[in-house]
Amino acid sequence: MTLRLYDTAAREKRVFVPQDAKRVTMYVCGPTVYNYAHIGNARPPIVFDVLRRLLMKTYGADAVVYARNITDIEDKIIRASQESGQPIGEITKKFAGIYNDDVAALNVIPPTVEPWATAHVPDMIDMIGKLVRKHYAYVGKEGVWFSVPSMKDYGKLSGRKLEDNEAGARVEVDADKRDPADFALWKFAKPGEPEDAIWDSPWGRGRPGWHIECSAMAAKHLGRTLDIHGGGIDLQFPHHENEIAQSECAHGEVMANYWLHNGFLDMSGEKMSKSLGNVVLVHDLLKEWPGEVLRFAMLSGHYRAPLDWTPDLLKQAKTTLDRIYGALRRVWEAEGGEARDTGVQRALEDDLNTPEALAELSRLATEANTAADQKDAVAMADAKANLLAAGQLLGLLTQTPKQWEQGGDNDENARIDAAVQARVDARAAKDWAEADRIRKELAAEGIEIMDGPGGSTWRRV
Repeated sequence: MTLRLYDTAAREKRVFVPQDAKRVTMYVCGPTVYNYAHIGNARPPIVFDVLRRLLMKTYGADAVVYARNITDIEDKIIRASQESGQPIGEITKKFAGIYNDDVAALNVIPPTVEPWATAHVPDMIDMIGKLVRKHYAYVGKEGVWFSVPSMKDYGKLSGRKLEDNEAGARVEVDADKRDPADFALWKFAKPGEPEDAIWDSPWGRGRPGWHIECSAMAAKHLGRTLDIHGGGIDLQFPHHENEIAQSECAHGEVMANYWLHNGFLDMSGEKMSKSLGNVVLVHDLLKEWPGEVLRFAMLSGHYRAPLDWTPDLLKQAKTTLDRIYGALRRVWEAEGGEARDTGVQRALEDDLNTPEALAELSRLATEANTAADQKDAVAMADAKANLLAAGQLLGLLTQTPKQWEQGGDNDENARIDAAVQARVDARAAKDWAEADRIRKELAAEGIEIMDGPGGSTWRRV
């Protein structure tokens, strides 16, 4: 099978060929840790987790080196520190931990490498020094600037030309810049800024610009040329464009062979923004929905297309997962099956076509139900293996059917188990009134009892 990915730089799908099949590298821009992540922030980790799983299936789990950075120094973090009075390190440690816990709840595999910006300032200073020596950068009164006109093919990722960056249009006018498009590599410290946001450098005390962070960390951990660099479409310009400028001018090598970008996420047809009051946090959604529901909903649209996030989308995702887990429950006890190559992998190999992959997952659930209806032990075992293998690629079906259908905590489930057993005992004693009372009592709590040849079990509805 052949993996084809849409390369933003080439503007077409390309067959993926790594530089070294024994060490496949992927870098994805991570969070700026000063607050909770909103649901739009969750799209890149989910999307590129699916790609990572596919690469691991193809090249081997140990062959894929995946880096997702933590930006723990940035203007928003400094403002959060000044407003709260908390040290920067305290804020960033707290929200980095929350972010990692939240994306783990979405079944995102932890990155192979998680570089923090503050641990790589010397690497950034070294790269800036190279750019200054090669005359791609200059020192001003406010900091060190990258000279955009000095790079002949600047804009090749986004397709933007220098004349698009007119002063007063999309680029902030700054008297310290030689050209409106120039961007900061190093910002000199200003009076009143916290000491924990200031480092020494050959040009003066200050802190790195945002773009240089990823260039330095990617080169440090994955090499000067990456196989894949990913992120949201909002990062294509200026962040990724500037990463390319810094990295390629400093090293004289292509920064990444494939550039992948996921589309925006809207909230019920509107752009997510604080002004509209429609910002929804991952942390809050996880209190209302299982992480797999959020993941399934996110994968229901193609990663490059905009996705409209609505309550109905989540309800449909939950309903579909309930059906798939229900099919898995019916073949759960079957053993010895072998997974075959299914349409799930073929769909993902076509530029991560997750809508088609999820449709195939539903078809596999139908196969499982058919095998169970026919009581075909071999077919049931194979259906179970197919579902679990497909789930592994998509990051779904990570729970047992019982865990999915019952949820809750151990004490609560033990209470319900006892009530169900009491109903079983009442039925055995032909105490139909008591059995019916227990059933109605549990139904009022949203608990459905399922009677079958193997006994009685229950699920939350």
